[in-house]
Amino acid sequence: MQTYKNSLVAVLGLSVEGVDSVRFFHAEGARIWCCDRRVKEELGDTYALLQPLAEGFQLGKGYLDNLSRFDLVVRTPGMSLRLPELVSLRKHRKEITSQTKLFFTLCKAAIIGVTGTKGKGTTSTLIAQMLEADGKTVWLGGNVGTPVLSKVRTIKQSDTVVLELSSFQLEDCRQSPHIAVILKTTQEHLANQDTLASNFHETRETYVKAKKSIVRYQKKTDVAIINADDPTSLSFAAETPARILYFSRSKQTLDAHVADDTVYLNIENKPQKICSLGEIKLRGIHNLDNIAAASLAARASGVSSDAIRRAAMAFEGLEHRLETVRDVHGVLYVNDSFSTVPETAIAAIESFSQPMILIAGGSEKGSDFTELGKEVASHPIKVLIAIGRMTDRIVDAVCAAGYTGRIITGARSMHEIVSFASGEAVSGDVVLLSPACASFDMFKNYKERGKLFKHEVSLL
Repeated sequence: MQTYKNSLVAVLGLSVEGVDSVRFFHAEGARIWCCDRRVKEELGDTYALLQPLAEGFQLGKGYLDNLSRFDLVVRTPGMSLRLPELVSLRKHRKEITSQTKLFFTLCKAAIIGVTGTKGKGTTSTLIAQMLEADGKTVWLGGNVGTPVLSKVRTIKQSDTVVLELSSFQLEDCRQSPHIAVILKTTQEHLANQDTLASNFHETRETYVKAKKSIVRYQKKTDVAIINADDPTSLSFAAETPARILYFSRSKQTLDAHVADDTVYLNIENKPQKICSLGEIKLRGIHNLDNIAAASLAARASGVSSDAIRRAAMAFEGLEHRLETVRDVHGVLYVNDSFSTVPETAIAAIESFSQPMILIAGGSEKGSDFTELGKEVASHPIKVLIAIGRMTDRIVDAVCAAGYTGRIITGARSMHEIVSFASGEAVSGDVVLLSPACASFDMFKNYKERGKLFKHEVSLL
């Protein structure tokens, strides 16, 4: 068994994954140095938590100095591999790893990995709940749930691990999961506005290439589950020797399909109904795609159709994903703060037929808002509240598409945003926060944005 006792390890980045990595290496008996661009005062409680576990700290401007002295360097996904200090390390053949790479190396259990531009968290959680409904022991991690590296020695070979995997987690991986799920893949992370991160993809092509690590190292005995309606997802099929299962809204002869707002699994060449849109608690037809993908993954893991069906109908969704907040005098308030690209905002808009007040905008992610503009112009959106740095670009896109509704700009806080929305809304309307943008101009992250929205709505 590979161990790290007495190894000198640098953990770069002390956010959630970094803290979990420190815990893992401390349990292994390693000598740990914690490195972060933040200083002690900025780290606050995190510093106090890690101080008993670490041999030392490298903080502030020099946090990447002298990394060549370490036996192992563990990079947070938010840290760009293009940083000069990391480039220099690789030139000198020093090992740079990550929590994801370490976990793949050490984990004894079967791993199901899920990627795509959006829907990863929902699909990963659905898969985990389907497996649990069939009595299996499941560990849910990656970008959703909790980091799992510190638990890797506890995970048994008979267990199953479900990981939501981002492009940043996948970009330098040299192992792939036993079951890989590839959802619709558009573009993401083409610009960086997070002050605590440095990573982004220089082009859409590099973004897609990074994600292809989820299938690139699979074996013939593995399984790849692919969205047959998405050309980018389809391109992953050429990268893997694994058995491929397809899901689709348009091709009913594939392994899973959606027809008449209903999900079917094709079992022994016969369509077997899993659930319909009216039977589930999730909102939006796009979530039927997520259920189809999750059902295939669960089925490939040996889960019964009955357990798949029960889990799909019981699942209530994740926070900040088309989350119903409250009905106030007949006005439905919905928190979709996790929507950080136009494609997810479009899916959110299409989930409603009622008149809508849409709150959209935020910081740069390199997105094109043309299609979102067309969606806003063609949907019964009576008011658009455009916020943040992308205000002008979103307004330009909707006006170019012929939008004739009311446009409100200039809100400087969530209190003002919700005040504007509630002032425009009447009974029967939906107030939808689906920003289509990152949050870093006005808020710490999408979670803070969503929580503040819910707080302000609670005061109405």
